[in-house]
Amino acid sequence: MRILGLTGKTGAGKSTVAAYLEKKGCFIIDGDKVAREIVLANSPALRELADAFGEDIILPDGSLDRKALAARAFSSREKTELLNSITHPHIKRRFEQLVQKACSEGFSLAVIDAAALLESDCRELCEKIIVVHADEELRLRRILRRDGITREQALTRIKGQREDNYYFERADVVIYNNENTDLTNELEKLKELIL
Repeated sequence: MRILGLTGKTGAGKSTVAAYLEKKGCFIIDGDKVAREIVLANSPALRELADAFGEDIILPDGSLDRKALAARAFSSREKTELLNSITHPHIKRRFEQLVQKACSEGFSLAVIDAAALLESDCRELCEKIIVVHADEELRLRRILRRDGITREQALTRIKGQREDNYYFERADVVIYNNENTDLTNELEKLKELIL
């Protein structure tokens, strides 16, 4: 079983690239979905987050108040790193389970689609890293459209991520996903990785 990592800054267009890879027969492991699963009510990860960020991030029904956590966790790089140090071990265990599932279902290639892949031990699971990149202003517009948050909240998320070179230096392949870029041509770069 080969495993590729797919990452990039928020709003870069990882989902578009993941959909392309899925059509090409890859088993896609959705990091956002896994991140939601590991913080369900009464989960160990949710308990750890409440200890670190405050009991009031747990709603009366026992679920996570995502907006409250995001406001605190993305307020600085240090807080984002604290969030990651709590959630990443839980996420990595789930990724490993999903890789085993892909293998048992006969897939030869799995793709871990995760925004914080490079900052986590999950990177070790991947043979190659694909980074999706888009200019900041375009990413900002995409986040506002996708998440229904304020411009200030979106900028806080963007500023909580590392600089572009951090991603470029760790990438085996960079897919540029800007308005003036031919994404079809960019996706051609992936063909040799998925053969």
